[in-house]
Amino acid sequence: MAYDQMTGAKIVIQALIDQGVTDVFGYPGGAILPVYDELFQQNHVRHILVRQEGGAVHAAEGYARSTGKVGVVVVTSGPGATNAVTGIADALMDSVPLVILCGQVPTHLIGNDAFQECDTTGVTRPVTKHNYLVKSTDQLARTIHEAFYVARSGRPGPVLIDLPKDVQFGTGPYLPPTDVVHKTYRPKTRGDRQQIEQAVAMIAEAKRPIFYCGGGVINSGTRACDLLTEFVRMTGYPITLTLMGLGAYPASDRQFLGMVGMHGTYEANLTMHGCDTMIAIGSRFDDRVTGRINAFAPDALKIHVDIDPSSVNKNVMVDLGIIGDVADVLEQMIEVWKARGYQSDKRALDTWWKQIDHWRGRNSLAFLQSSEVIKPQYAIQRLYELTKGRDDVYITTEVGQHQMWAAQHFKFEKPLHWMTSGGLGTMGYGLPAAMGVQLAHPGALVVDIAGEASIMMNIQELSTLSQYRLPVKVFILNNEYMGMVRQWQELLHGGRYSETYMSSLPDFVKLADAYGAVGLRAEKVDQLDDVIKEMISVNRTVIADIRVDKAENCFPMIPSGAAHNEMLLGPADQAEQPISEDGMVLV
Repeated sequence: MAYDQMTGAKIVIQALIDQGVTDVFGYPGGAILPVYDELFQQNHVRHILVRQEGGAVHAAEGYARSTGKVGVVVVTSGPGATNAVTGIADALMDSVPLVILCGQVPTHLIGNDAFQECDTTGVTRPVTKHNYLVKSTDQLARTIHEAFYVARSGRPGPVLIDLPKDVQFGTGPYLPPTDVVHKTYRPKTRGDRQQIEQAVAMIAEAKRPIFYCGGGVINSGTRACDLLTEFVRMTGYPITLTLMGLGAYPASDRQFLGMVGMHGTYEANLTMHGCDTMIAIGSRFDDRVTGRINAFAPDALKIHVDIDPSSVNKNVMVDLGIIGDVADVLEQMIEVWKARGYQSDKRALDTWWKQIDHWRGRNSLAFLQSSEVIKPQYAIQRLYELTKGRDDVYITTEVGQHQMWAAQHFKFEKPLHWMTSGGLGTMGYGLPAAMGVQLAHPGALVVDIAGEASIMMNIQELSTLSQYRLPVKVFILNNEYMGMVRQWQELLHGGRYSETYMSSLPDFVKLADAYGAVGLRAEKVDQLDDVIKEMISVNRTVIADIRVDKAENCFPMIPSGAAHNEMLLGPADQAEQPISEDGMVLV
């Protein structure tokens, strides 16, 4: 077949168009200028000019995670690539599908320490799902289409393409996506039938079950979330979600126990500890969830469903691992449950729910709210209540205490509306991520719940918001500390607050004005609702500086290296009840 001949730069743009890309995030530089020249000469792909390459990657993450599409980043060589590395690593840890197009010096200069050269493929190999160095324009179209396939298939992740400048200037054939089939990568999506039968039988026989589900459910799509909800309700079993899985199951449902893990609820953690059957779906047994491995759900049979074979038996040995796409496997499980006429053990389940409800009665997320000082938990609750009922609310966060309070107190009823940095825990994620979300959903209410320390990491992206008139709301819980670090120093390091006090913060209201945004401030409880309402009503970028209690800690908390039944509970939890070695409290 004869293919059209194009320059490498034109091939890049045509490939993006044929992949359905409408928006890319980037920052130009010498080694990527041929691609930028082609961007200038077309109207199909919109380019968003960020203020630093790290912001471009986080913006593409927010875009991808709120739409289910592949996010696209364009950066130059050398420092352009290295500035992007943190965002790329973040995307790998949280399974976000991205394609990063990175300029490189001409092929004959690679390895010569040329201006703005670095070994981009070497630097990014550990933090990408896959990466390519394109050495011939003849291979460019195939490489780009393969990259999109790899990024979105199986366990999603970032794929980087290193583009030498001579490859961009060179001429080669353009292949459409339909003519490109990856030679080897074929992720398995359907679960093994025999294993499905075995798993469903184990689930039906459970006496103290729990569904433990994560971001893999959301990555599988809204169909997977619908099927999960159907199956959980069909069994009547309790369910907990990881930080990355929030929204995969409706938070208002009685069977939902809240988030699990280091800052999870009392009832979720003790149910995990005391269960006899754990159904892990799209979750990877992260250390922030498991706590001390040798004390993790010691009496449980463990079933693990994941599309990534390397995740099964990686951190926790399981009794049955099923490799497949979450949506397909759940569909198979529901089919078997119905066909075999399985029923939950009602007597055992009633006893289990009675125990869980006793744990739930501790109200582990309670806090002591004063009439004057704003507690951060209260600020999140008011933000939730004043936005509840809207279908178009998207929440991003930075990283720290505010992130955990948002996860605990903002209730997510559906997927793709919660964007946070889970695996890497990247401060500075939330503002550019919100930018990407707002680009994807122009009429939506997008709120970045931030801390005053994290927001400073990528504060320059306020300039991008101004340029593109993006009405992102930045809701800062300002306690003048790196709060989570301060909390650990208080609890674990004798209150020695080494380098955690932010003594030279900007005036965020004045800063907002400098960037053409609206600045608001609440210092007392009776000011909070009015500030939130005004923030929501203004069709511009808003920075809301919410001055909160400086000493408030985030509870419950499982100290590093502890087990689920060794939680630290907050001062508002006055009930003192002994927990036995198996984590059970008799009622």
